[in-house]
Amino acid sequence: MAEKTVEQYYAPPPKLGKWEGFRTFLWNSETHQFLGRTGASWAKILFFYLLFYAALTGYFFAMLAVFYQTIDMRVPKWQLSRSLIGDNPGLGFRPMPPDENVESTLIWYHDSNENYKYWTEYLDKFLEAYRQPAPGEKRVPCNYTTGPEEGRVCDVPIQSFGNCSTESHYQYHRSAPCVFLKLNKIFNWNPAFYNDSDPLPDNMPDDLQNHIMSLKQQNSKEVNTVWVSCEGENPADVENIGPIQYFPGRGFPGYFFPFQNNKGYLSPLVAVWFEHPATGVLINIECKAWAKNIMHDRLERRGSVHFEMMID
Repeated sequence: MAEKTVEQYYAPPPKLGKWEGFRTFLWNSETHQFLGRTGASWAKILFFYLLFYAALTGYFFAMLAVFYQTIDMRVPKWQLSRSLIGDNPGLGFRPMPPDENVESTLIWYHDSNENYKYWTEYLDKFLEAYRQPAPGEKRVPCNYTTGPEEGRVCDVPIQSFGNCSTESHYQYHRSAPCVFLKLNKIFNWNPAFYNDSDPLPDNMPDDLQNHIMSLKQQNSKEVNTVWVSCEGENPADVENIGPIQYFPGRGFPGYFFPFQNNKGYLSPLVAVWFEHPATGVLINIECKAWAKNIMHDRLERRGSVHFEMMID
């Protein structure tokens, strides 16, 4: 007689409550599992991830070391036309409006001590670097005959800014404000000066053309300058802007170029003094830098800067 086959059936695990199931998940005393894994399983997975992240970290630092071998912390790899900023510098102006109006280019104040104080304090802070050299900086006086020696940079004598000084509150209290201009730094960029017989641009202001022609006739080395001009943008602005003076001169001396990221380098400045601008009206002003290799584009602000001025 054939033996009977003993049939075995799967017995489902007992149903556990939420709290009891959670406690069993944390530690199962029957299987010796912690969070669903035995000690050996936890050791294997931790060992795997330890090796994985160690290899990943090693790869990252190896690539970083290779990358640092290809760059110079002082000299950019891509320069001039091959760089993102290109080889056509723009102009910047100071003081800038408060941070809450970061997109604004309006210099607006009332003729009172409390109101113009922001603008004068901004300029004081901006010029601090020009007043006091940092430790280790080697600044020397320069002129059009002799440039700085190796390892030294040209000083920007802020005492030559005439009426645009902190002692005179930059003339803001007299409703005749000073605005400082600086040329954007482009590594290894050299300006092409108007020092030959080539005609000057037709759109260059007449007074600046006359000034340059006078220097050419004198065979003065001061023609080696990146020139600056400021004008009202529209006919009404031209009428309201009033007379203008420039300190210490009409532009940025050529011995400040090229910029090569030397320690302590200071961007040259031109202080533009608006002697008698009209009050109570908005004046649109455009300042331009002039050299043969500076192109002007009003929409993209290439080679120029726009700002507004309003004095109540």
